[in-house]
Amino acid sequence: MKKKTIRIVIIGHVDHGKSTLIGRLLLDTNSLPREKIAEIKNISRQLGKEMELAYLADQLKEEREQNKTIDTTQIFFKTRSADYVIIDAPGHAELIKNMISGASLAQAAILIVDAQEGIKEQTTRHAFIARMLGIEKLIVVFNKMDLVNYDQKKFDEGKTGLTDFFAGLGLRPCCFIPISAKADVNITGPSAMLSWYKGKSLLEALDSLKETAGPQNRPLRLCVQDVYHLEGERIVFGKVNSGRILRGQEVVIFPQNAPARIKQIKVFGRNLLVAREGENIGLVLQDAPAVQRGEVVIEKNNQPLATDRFQGNLFWMSQEPLEINRPFILRCATQEVSCHIEKVHQRINTSTLQVIAENASQLLFNEAGIVSLRTEKPLLMEKFSFIEELGRFILERDQILQGAGVITGDASK
Repeated sequence: MKKKTIRIVIIGHVDHGKSTLIGRLLLDTNSLPREKIAEIKNISRQLGKEMELAYLADQLKEEREQNKTIDTTQIFFKTRSADYVIIDAPGHAELIKNMISGASLAQAAILIVDAQEGIKEQTTRHAFIARMLGIEKLIVVFNKMDLVNYDQKKFDEGKTGLTDFFAGLGLRPCCFIPISAKADVNITGPSAMLSWYKGKSLLEALDSLKETAGPQNRPLRLCVQDVYHLEGERIVFGKVNSGRILRGQEVVIFPQNAPARIKQIKVFGRNLLVAREGENIGLVLQDAPAVQRGEVVIEKNNQPLATDRFQGNLFWMSQEPLEINRPFILRCATQEVSCHIEKVHQRINTSTLQVIAENASQLLFNEAGIVSLRTEKPLLMEKFSFIEELGRFILERDQILQGAGVITGDASK
């Protein structure tokens, strides 16, 4: 029986123990070779410390010396029930861009909270971003329970505070779990130190998660990543973002609205009859015009409504305020176009969910907004809730990431 594969992002405030938790999961699932453990022990000795589990995740020398995660790191481990890709995302505010890029790859999230420090600004902000990016499977862990003597009252207080915050997001976590990653408490199974806790351990909770399945019968969308000329053939490369594609199928190339037929589907030198959602493939097209990166292969009889105006939820990541009508470069999948913000309907504090202003003129660093955007030319976009990769966008200026968001609807008049 094929095991499920789940991508999980670990989020939360800086120094609440994300990297230590990853190290514990790797150790407890026997996912590390002996030489790696020996290397970490040696590094810890050189830095004058006991074996630091966090170093198992923090691979960069700079991270080891500064004791903070700098970039998102993807690490693999497995249990009897599932294969996991676990993403360690930075917690400090300056590196929120990296956290978003990591969270955008995940199907589920572990929100980690220091039981002693309690809920902090990045705790709630990361939860807001995870919800905005469509992550609904959320496990909350209260770490460092050993530092509060495994006190149930501290756990209950934190759980109540976050439950109230989640209610404002429309988010219902799968479970709240008390743990100590460093002391290896309640990671793989129950612990006498937490006799008052009757729920699942962390690994039990992870194994109970189900793989995310996209909506059924979605139309074909394949965003073109590149075009190569190989052995006399022009091969269009891309990922099947939704639906499926068949040899001989009639398709349309957007935005040209030019018809074409699928002559061959190629994967690692093999020719396929069909390719499905999530697969990266090469296409040989018959009777096709010149296809370029940024175009989209779509079904002939199920074409989307292209639009140059849409509404979305935007998280602003630049120290320079967002201002209405200033030009940006918008990227959606492989599509790229100039755009500007027409209206900021709401300006939102992402730590408290408070609406700062209606019909605002700007967004500031780490704020979110409900915005209307206008693009220089029509793009093929979908609601994020329908097709994620065509419902997610970023804004750039001078090749610097300014903001990231998700599409919630068409704003055309």
